[in-house]
Amino acid sequence: MNERAQRPELDPAWLGQRLPGGFVLGTATAAYQVEGAVDDDGRTPSVWDTFCGVPGAIVDASTGEVASDHYRRRADDLRLLGRLGAPAHRFSVAWSRVQPGGRGPVNVAGLDHYDRFVDGLLEVGVRPVVTLLHRDLPQGLEDDGGWLNRATIDRFAEYAAIVGERLADRVGDWIPVDQPNVVTRSGYVVGTEAPGRQLGLDAIVVAHHLLVAHGRAAIALRAAGALSVGCATNHAPVWPASDDPADVGAAKLYDLLWNGHYLEGMLLGRYSPDLELLCEDVIRDGDLATMRQPLDFYGITYDHPLRVAAAAEDAPLPVEQRLVLGHPFTDADRPVVPEALREFLIMMRARFRAAVPPIVVTGLTPAYATGPDAAGHVDDAPRIEYLAAHLRAVAEAAQRGVDVRGVYVPLLDGFEWADGMSQRTGLVHVDHATGERTPKASFAWVAEVAAALAERPVE
Repeated sequence: MNERAQRPELDPAWLGQRLPGGFVLGTATAAYQVEGAVDDDGRTPSVWDTFCGVPGAIVDASTGEVASDHYRRRADDLRLLGRLGAPAHRFSVAWSRVQPGGRGPVNVAGLDHYDRFVDGLLEVGVRPVVTLLHRDLPQGLEDDGGWLNRATIDRFAEYAAIVGERLADRVGDWIPVDQPNVVTRSGYVVGTEAPGRQLGLDAIVVAHHLLVAHGRAAIALRAAGALSVGCATNHAPVWPASDDPADVGAAKLYDLLWNGHYLEGMLLGRYSPDLELLCEDVIRDGDLATMRQPLDFYGITYDHPLRVAAAAEDAPLPVEQRLVLGHPFTDADRPVVPEALREFLIMMRARFRAAVPPIVVTGLTPAYATGPDAAGHVDDAPRIEYLAAHLRAVAEAAQRGVDVRGVYVPLLDGFEWADGMSQRTGLVHVDHATGERTPKASFAWVAEVAAALAERPVE
């Protein structure tokens, strides 16, 4: 008896019958993670080019200088996408490739690359989904204060108008800012990612500016003809480390900062009263209405649940994260807890009800280091297990009434932010020395799931 007969939950046809009709299983990349070609065709440095030069910032001292070499291998990757047969591909535009320094005239060569890529996706039958900013703020804007500087909002709206004018006639869905809470926490609160600032709770101004920038970009995109604009925020349940009232209170605070601040800001146009004192000096007239733009979908990027405890009195922050134990781990030491994704989807719907648009899981990033065997095959069974389990969790949430319409998974092995090139998350193995692409077993599995879903009628 084969494994699919013994374990039907891994069978693409079995999954296809349990996910909603019209469900999209798509792929994703981000510019700095895959493009490389950092000095080609007029591109200027982003904050990640600079951050990679900080000793010890990246665990393996790698950079995105080459990454997956996607910029030069665009045609190869389009052929892979056509072969995969997934109906949509999410990618990001590198701001510093389109507007060197983040302001001023358009760099035609850079914008042409994305124009051709969109055309190429359509030619192979794939719906383009564009993210305008996926963590790689132009270094020129960071030099002027980055997201601490309110003027960056205006620059971002101008950039959104430029890209929208060129691509909105062919791009299916738009995401202005990827994971603003990750940018705020990792880039400005604790400094473990670019640009590496350590401001503690003073970084609340960054969160506010990112949310207003999201709204301004959504307005600019719709003015350019965009028909579907959403978001992509990293969300997860926050669990207290113990029943101690201090830990329970810390978990509530972290949930507010990590989840509620962005959900309430984008969906309701307000901030929690518990954060008003932190925000009152940065909010200007019209900001709350601006960030509450109508959303055609709400994107959730999910990694794992967060376990939180109260920090010591002399700690720089009032909360600290603890390990989530009792579950398997990926090769990046991330706990695998698909039921927490189901929990969050159901909880979000229950909390926000009619304010919640259709939901899309904009990112799952299972890191497993399996490489080619002697015959050139990449049997990454753990990745298939991970994806199947999370798709089952999504299906269960849908059966509970959550309107969830898609999941996006990484296409290529690439540069994994502070983990550098040490982790592999893609459906396609990339030889970092030669750039050779080898589709993994998970690539074939996703192709089968996508085919099974394509046979389902849209509900």
